[in-house]
Amino acid sequence: MSPNEYKDSRSTPYPLPFHRLIESLRNLPGIGVKTATKLAFHLLKAPVEEVCQLSQDLLQLREALDLCPQCQNIMEPMEEKSLPCSICRNPSRDGATVMVVEDVQTLYAIERSGEFRGLYHVLMGRLSPLEGIGPDALRIQELARRMDSGEVHELILATSPTAEGEATALYLSRLFKPMGLKVSRIAFGIPIGLELEFVDDITLIRSVEGRRPM
Repeated sequence: MSPNEYKDSRSTPYPLPFHRLIESLRNLPGIGVKTATKLAFHLLKAPVEEVCQLSQDLLQLREALDLCPQCQNIMEPMEEKSLPCSICRNPSRDGATVMVVEDVQTLYAIERSGEFRGLYHVLMGRLSPLEGIGPDALRIQELARRMDSGEVHELILATSPTAEGEATALYLSRLFKPMGLKVSRIAFGIPIGLELEFVDDITLIRSVEGRRPM
């Protein structure tokens, strides 16, 4: 086989640049060979301007976003780096209640429901000893500093109902309950093993309303 060609599982030859694009797209979550190939052909046929805009957006993504210094949500860069995101700055939010989520996707999934009016904290992951992810790899120290302020009275643990998510919730409960905080866990209506970002809005609302003490 020529070094400039690649054969997929169906032995169809592709030029090397096309193969590299397919492999890059396959690195995205939920994208297999067929979907990656379909997207690659779409980009090949798309107008040059569209592809260039996509390329620029991808390159600028990291530079165009910061993390909120308070909750770790993504936000546009601020001139004053200490300013938090728009959710944390909103005076109508209940600052005494903080919902802990694994990732930004889950934060926005809950926010779309429009029912939760407290604040958030993004862990940027969950405990997974098999993958070498311990407490130091998550934004737990930042959460602890928020709890030390004395402004938070209730901590809602909204990690996914997977083995890792449950372990993370249990760890946080044991860490923060001795501080006198009310610690609750969302549970109602969410099937075991399902990622929160894929749960519909109604189920999420019921889960928040039906949270239980830990």
